[in-house]
Amino acid sequence: MPSAYILGIESSCDETAAAVVRSGERLISNVVASQIATHQPYGGVVPELASREHLRAIVPVVRQALAEANQTYNSLDAIAVTQGPGLAGALLVGISYAKALAFALDKPLIAVNHLEGHIHAVLLEERQKGNHELQFPVLALVVSGGHTHLYLAARKNDSWTYENIGHTRDDAAGEAFDKVAKLIGLGYPGGPIIDRLAPHGDSSAVKFPPAQIKHRDRRERRGEKAVEIDRPRFDFSYSGIKTAVLRYVEVHQMRAAIELRSKALANILQPKLEDYLAASDRQTLDLVASFQRAMVEDLVGKTLAAARACDVATLFVTGGVAANSELRKTFEREGAQEGVPVYFPSRALSTDNAAMIAAAAYPKFLAKDFAAMDFSAEASLALR
Repeated sequence: MPSAYILGIESSCDETAAAVVRSGERLISNVVASQIATHQPYGGVVPELASREHLRAIVPVVRQALAEANQTYNSLDAIAVTQGPGLAGALLVGISYAKALAFALDKPLIAVNHLEGHIHAVLLEERQKGNHELQFPVLALVVSGGHTHLYLAARKNDSWTYENIGHTRDDAAGEAFDKVAKLIGLGYPGGPIIDRLAPHGDSSAVKFPPAQIKHRDRRERRGEKAVEIDRPRFDFSYSGIKTAVLRYVEVHQMRAAIELRSKALANILQPKLEDYLAASDRQTLDLVASFQRAMVEDLVGKTLAAARACDVATLFVTGGVAANSELRKTFEREGAQEGVPVYFPSRALSTDNAAMIAAAAYPKFLAKDFAAMDFSAEASLALR
């Protein structure tokens, strides 16, 4: 296969990222500018602020990625950018800049689905390790702050195709982590904080019932048409557990303690684990541990049920929530019991990054599947 240096650009949410990847299998540089400090006071991502921060960061981030890769604009073979899904305004910043570069440099432009990027983050790192012989079919769980999807992935020549066999009906898993952390005064982003605090609590202290999805989602949209699907679905739902945590807080009169904790942590510029522990009583730690355990059991249980039903040979777990320590340990343990190898990206490539976009672009580069200059952002872009 021809060698190709591809510049990836990612701006779908609150990370401005650029990376250079060679031929979809060698990470040359990877630069991410985080916006956590910007959004932290609001307890979540503010779309207008995200777009503004992308505008500020995109040029220096791309320049740094090229410098670290010892590449120039002219030495690149193609430019890849996230088309969607994501925040429309944020996506447009990356797309506009990628279009300008491609036009000025007369380089091919490749539009990439953000979700496919997360799947290729796993492939990129496995290929770097020399693992080129993955067994098919592959089931990929993409789980993050904005997405919780299950895809059956197949390879056709150099291209990949995807069939969605499950998705969240309401909140994404990462969104539930963030909202629960905000509810109990732990701040933003909530997922990493909960992951660090959970080992200090009793995960069996609070019983959360599993999500009950009463009506099966038997129809899906393809373009303008709704079509019947025959394959069993493995959907998720996390609005119920979020409400259960709220109810627990109210019944156990935890509001006063939450307000004190929120104020104490707000006065610390960058709280450490000991700061969170000092501000959290036993009841809070038990609640956090029990919540995380329920989330992990649901994600692992439904994913492995789908793996059995579809007789998959390999499992990918990727996206921001794939960095969760308990999720990784549980998947590794139960995947081994099922006889299904489970692959994760490194924690650096679990969260949003541009290396995954450049890696996912390489099969499109080989197929000469280039984007027209009039393409635009698609906030709800589906992966197929």
